[in-house]
Amino acid sequence: MPAKIAGDSSAPKADPTAVTKRLQSELMTLMMGTPAGISAFPEDNIFVWAATIEGVDGTPYAGHPNVDHHGNICLDILKENWSAIYNVRTILLSIQSLLGEPNNDSPLNAFAAGMWGSEQYTREATRRYQEATKAQ
Repeated sequence: MPAKIAGDSSAPKADPTAVTKRLQSELMTLMMGTPAGISAFPEDNIFVWAATIEGVDGTPYAGHPNVDHHGNICLDILKENWSAIYNVRTILLSIQSLLGEPNNDSPLNAFAAGMWGSEQYTREATRRYQEATKAQ
């Protein structure tokens, strides 16, 4: 399920030209080489990207406590710990890491967080992943 990453609307507005240049530069960096299991490209414009992030092998990432059933994620570097030093690659790697090591102290999905690590969680995550892949 694709992740939806939304910015903080209270953040100061940046110069659109500077942001466009930075995103174009980051796209070129990603095209030159990305770590295994992640990719991202702009869709119709440079401000809307589609990303693919594979969970770390051996982790039940589907139905993850920090990802809800709509694909929204809970990651502190996208909100209160945001810094302009983060780039697209850093964000994608952080999300990939979150899939295998959830922050159960601040879960987006409290039900999944309560089951994390149990056999019941693994069964439910596998079932939901199989349903999602059949629907595609």
